[in-house]
Amino acid sequence: MTDLAQNRQWMVDKQLRHRGIRDERVLDAMNRIPREMFVPGEYRMQAYEDMPIPIGHGQTISQPYMTALMCEALDLKGTERVLDVGTGSGYHAAILAMLAGEVYSIEIIPELAELARRNLAEAGLLERVRVITGDGSLGYPDQAPYDAISVAAGAPEVPAALMDQLGDPGRLVIPVGSRGDQDLEVITKVHGLIAKRVPTLCRFVPLVGAQGWRE
Repeated sequence: MTDLAQNRQWMVDKQLRHRGIRDERVLDAMNRIPREMFVPGEYRMQAYEDMPIPIGHGQTISQPYMTALMCEALDLKGTERVLDVGTGSGYHAAILAMLAGEVYSIEIIPELAELARRNLAEAGLLERVRVITGDGSLGYPDQAPYDAISVAAGAPEVPAALMDQLGDPGRLVIPVGSRGDQDLEVITKVHGLIAKRVPTLCRFVPLVGAQGWRE
């Protein structure tokens, strides 16, 4: 086993399972996807540390625990159509591809969208994830409704477009708050009724767009 594979197993055991992640499908996905393929080369040996990592253009790849927590909150069974808002380098979309049936991932920065396509292709997952360049705060109505929506950027409020594109039943995970600190909101829609819980506080880069932050 390589050092990075050992580090990946350590991440799953110590950062995820030890901190309360219980969904075995999420744990298995994060043990199978090489996170080092989705970070810049200079950070390769830090890929499994419990921290966000810069990926350029003022963006980051989320810490492993936050990725796992968000994926677990979506409660995916393997058949769902999922919208991933904020593709970044493609890691979160790669994990979702192991958990769901269809993944559509939208990224507002063209250079990052192209980076994600290259990374997902290298990981053998590009056929399972469609990467779209566009304003993620407006979602991707062409393939709506979605069984689940995951947002990897902090919004001042839940975008109406995403709520409109969320199926019924459906589940949306999104950081909501200021530019610096947010609540991670898990929103469920069942028979038209909306429920919300907040499992943790978090800190994400801003969701920039027409229904997010204006730069």
